[in-house]
Amino acid sequence: MKDSSLLVPAVFATVALAAPAAQLTQRTINPTVYLTGESTMAKGGGGTGTQGWGENLRYSLSIPVINKAVAGRSARSYTVESHFAELATLLKPEDSVVIEFGHNDGGSLTPTDNGRTDCPGAADEVCNTDIQQGILTYPAYLINAARKFTSLGARVIIASPTPDNPWETGTFVYAANRFTTYANASASGFAHAKFVDHGQLVANEFQKLGASAVDAFYPIDHTHTSPDGAALVAQTFIRGVSCSESLLRNHVKNQTSGVVGTCL
Repeated sequence: MKDSSLLVPAVFATVALAAPAAQLTQRTINPTVYLTGESTMAKGGGGTGTQGWGENLRYSLSIPVINKAVAGRSARSYTVESHFAELATLLKPEDSVVIEFGHNDGGSLTPTDNGRTDCPGAADEVCNTDIQQGILTYPAYLINAARKFTSLGARVIIASPTPDNPWETGTFVYAANRFTTYANASASGFAHAKFVDHGQLVANEFQKLGASAVDAFYPIDHTHTSPDGAALVAQTFIRGVSCSESLLRNHVKNQTSGVVGTCL
């Protein structure tokens, strides 16, 4: 599959790609990385001394990183609030966009629609509630965003969501959820999109560290990491990028031996 048959929302209307040759040359030499996601990636994390891993990514990349993650968002609400559409107006060829959602996308649309839960399904299913008509599935939102960004000449990395504390019960437990499967499938439809299994990369390192060390990374709940935890989570993402065919790996400034983890 080279594309999806999912319909692109009107907010992702075609944008002209024309730009002066000098501008394109400059942007090719010095592209920008944009991060899209929720509180596990966002500046300030979930509050109360936590931090999102996206804030650490600039220490490992030689090009600018702009963190546009917004706490509390899902793929649906990030789309509805036009964050993807606004980002599309900033993109230039050879920029990269990281998309990572999943923590706020689950749940049920009934009896109460919280404005974040996606329509159940893996394709072009559509749901309607009392607060919104035309709610799409999680992969539909990702595919629509990836289609728009790649049409503008950008590269896209779709990542699986980071895990909740896998040592929370005292015994290590981690299993990829459906959002990992959806993220992988969404990226596979594009020549200029790659999948990074961020959740598995983090889980592998957390398993090695043990319960005490990992519990300390979650100071307020089982989802949001401390600054130290965020730094490690960012390092695992860099490992995933370094192991993939993503264009972004050409801008990793860490020596391979200095990045935690191993390729999956």
